[in-house]
Amino acid sequence: MTSMDEAEECTQEIFVRAWTRLGSFRGDAQFGTWLYRLAINTILSHRAKRGRYQERVQNAEDEFLEQAPAKAAERDHGMDLEKAISTLPMRARDVFVLHDVEGFRHEEIAGMLAINVGTSKSQLHRARMLLRVALER
Repeated sequence: MTSMDEAEECTQEIFVRAWTRLGSFRGDAQFGTWLYRLAINTILSHRAKRGRYQERVQNAEDEFLEQAPAKAAERDHGMDLEKAISTLPMRARDVFVLHDVEGFRHEEIAGMLAINVGTSKSQLHRARMLLRVALER
């Protein structure tokens, strides 16, 4: 499946979800914000289903290992970033992926996930600390 096919599939799924969940729009935020959050959640869900994130992380790890000095490869320490991220609590994982992987600002994340900006910042900090511990093992 080409990336264009996947983009079209995601777009279709976003429209279907928006149509079926239109009744859940309460008007607490602007319609565009609600739709944007729905789209982001749909895309993240799609990526998880397709394993695109896994491929990207695996390719980056493979590239890193190819470029790393031979001494580092001899240490027999394996970092499984994807596994470590998957162990994070759901909210911390969502904020981590949106901020550190996708590059969104805390204000945008707060709108997408319907949380406070401070909550987004604390969840990101929590995720980073948990990842640090997981990857040091």
